Amino acid sequence: MALWDRFRRGPRMSGPAKDAARTGSTRVRAADKVDEQHLREWVAARRGVEGFVEPRTAVSEVTLLLVAHDGEWTRRRVPGVQWAHDFCNRHQVPSYDAAVVGIPQRMRDYNTRVRKAQKQGRPPLPE
Repeated sequence: MALWDRFRRGPRMSGPAKDAARTGSTRVRAADKVDEQHLREWVAARRGVEGFVEPRTAVSEVTLLLVAHDGEWTRRRVPGVQWAHDFCNRHQVPSYDAAVVGIPQRMRDYNTRVRKAQKQGRPPLPE
């Protein structure tokens, strides 16, 4: 088999769906009830939570990033932008468009604390 034969598409070659190969798009997992359940439980277990709605990208659908008062965070796929804002409103969580306001500094600080604690071989200490 020549090198170029590997790139030639034929009936026996496996690869992405025909439309995905043509458009360069990818198929990503859609949001489901497990994602929603996780978000509900996460909001209920923490205080000072804010929601950041992240737009669809080439590799991910719309996601909702929840950040607690101490910077702890979680991110899950959601059915859409409006759904994410409605979810936050139902749970009395302020919501923002992440593409406009960015990600809070406390989240980056939390990630730094976690990485530092992991290097030292101990669990991260809450602030």
